[in-house]
Amino acid sequence: MTQSSARDAELPLQQHESIVIRFAGDSGDGMQITGNQFTHTSAVIGNDLATFPDYPAEIRAPAGTRPGVSGFQVRFSSSDIHTPGDQPDVLVAMNPAALVVNIKDLKPGGIVVVNTGQFADSDLKKANLTKSPLTDGTLSGFRVIEIDINKRVTEALKGTPLSSKEVQRCKNFYTLGLMYWLYHRPLETTMKWLDQKFAKRPELAEANKLAMQAGYNAGDIHELFQGRYEVAPCTSMTPGTYRNIMGNDATAMGLVAGAQLAGLRLFLGSYPITPASGILEALASYKHFGVITFQAEDEIAAICSALGSAYAGCLGLTTTSGPGVALKTEAMGLAVSVELPLVIVNVQRGGPSTGLPTKTEQADLFQAIFGRNGEAPIPVIAASTPSDAFETAIEACRIAVQYMTPVILLTDGYIANGAEPWKLPKVEDLTPFPAKQLKQVPEGGFLPYARDAHLARPWAVPGTPGLEHRVGGLEKAHLTGNISYDPENHEFMVRMRHNKVMGIRDSIPTPNVFGDSTGDVLVLGWGSTRGAITSAIEELRKKGRKVSGLHLRHVWPLPKDLDKIMACFRSVLVPEMNMGQMARILRSEYPQQNIISYPKIQGQPFRTSELVKKIEGLLEK
Repeated sequence: MTQSSARDAELPLQQHESIVIRFAGDSGDGMQITGNQFTHTSAVIGNDLATFPDYPAEIRAPAGTRPGVSGFQVRFSSSDIHTPGDQPDVLVAMNPAALVVNIKDLKPGGIVVVNTGQFADSDLKKANLTKSPLTDGTLSGFRVIEIDINKRVTEALKGTPLSSKEVQRCKNFYTLGLMYWLYHRPLETTMKWLDQKFAKRPELAEANKLAMQAGYNAGDIHELFQGRYEVAPCTSMTPGTYRNIMGNDATAMGLVAGAQLAGLRLFLGSYPITPASGILEALASYKHFGVITFQAEDEIAAICSALGSAYAGCLGLTTTSGPGVALKTEAMGLAVSVELPLVIVNVQRGGPSTGLPTKTEQADLFQAIFGRNGEAPIPVIAASTPSDAFETAIEACRIAVQYMTPVILLTDGYIANGAEPWKLPKVEDLTPFPAKQLKQVPEGGFLPYARDAHLARPWAVPGTPGLEHRVGGLEKAHLTGNISYDPENHEFMVRMRHNKVMGIRDSIPTPNVFGDSTGDVLVLGWGSTRGAITSAIEELRKKGRKVSGLHLRHVWPLPKDLDKIMACFRSVLVPEMNMGQMARILRSEYPQQNIISYPKIQGQPFRTSELVKKIEGLLEK
């Protein structure tokens, strides 16, 4: 046993139920890679996980400035968790800007690891600082670990063939190794990843390994810490095979699974857009499942190609964000008119126009439900967590195929880039919903707008003898599909399309109430607010407070009996990352209910503490 390993064994190993770490640095410092690798390693150990990658609002902001700060927060636990945590236990700050932007969130008495090699006067100036936060009292009340990581990495990689610039790019793996040591994590998972990542440049793989090992060794060789911490594997998770999954990947897998369950080929027509591009990238790797991906020149071409594929007999798919939906609107109206299965994925981001491409928001709900000309009803569903995106994507496919309608699937930047453990489903447990495409002329002749029990019209693939028919955006005559300007027929078709969409309620379950079925406050959420809402309710119910929760996956049409559920509570609180759009819809649909809106529009998800404070205020009234 070496001297360092002997000391390592002697150090106290403190047990913790849950730990939150935030890595923060410049947008080029590799914080997202660092956070992801810590996440993957913790997943292999068996911890429950939740992550929040916080990309800089200005990707091309000058290096070292506050707008260019990139962060990655990971919470790992030995028990069930629902959020990446409100306050970090540890902040790893690679430069002054990262420190001053994030220090306000650190828990009192928390650990700050600071890279002093990036604290020259020029670095302070870039961060708009006149004094160093290392000496002006900013860090009082925290446990501060100062390390010249720049120097340590240079020493560790001395003799390697890398340039000075390439050497400094390994700084993030030094910090990763240090955190692995502090929280008793193995290096092997990341070692294997580096070998795969840099298979064509093994010298880079080796350099990052050396940097990581140096960071790991620094924990005891340099006696930076007085103890180490351990978070045991989570034993409350349902037995099965798990993998760590991000929301965009789960969405992609769910769409592939949905197409398979429908017995259809999946066609994606997409224009790359932040934060939805990851779905396009993921689906491009599933060609062995018959997936066709087409990267279009613009948003309109993307959705029109997807709609054309649905006309040709595929399950049509297009992925985008809010600004892209605005451009796709006319084609979405066409999809409503021709009544073909099309899934539109909107990974929501903050702000109108270009807005905040890398920040999360839930502000596209009105756009999804009402944002088209004429009466153009489209069902809307929303994923609540990264892993839930898989099941929600399958559900979007089911509705599109069974009801012959476009469907909007809402996620957001928080879900898309966040990660959590996902239990791999058994294929045999997934319920098929085979598409019904006409193969021959029905008895009595083919009528392209005749309807079944779901009010869905028949799906006739072009080229099938005897099933020739006309499609387009002009109003259709009932049954025949011929162009019609008859006012009574127009009203009939408008009401028929409306009734079809509202009839989807018959095939969706009434959501379950989390907690008691009656009480003082019901916290109603949709989309990515689920984690914070669940955590807040759990915390308050432990205190004996009469609060319950309910979460909506199907946001339009709203589920049956929702009014009866809400009527059992004195008030209904609706937290949203918008100006209160769902609250307005609920007030419109159920005016007799006491609906209270709780908006947040900061490009950041809700904190549990924010919701606890708001709910407690309502309970005291």
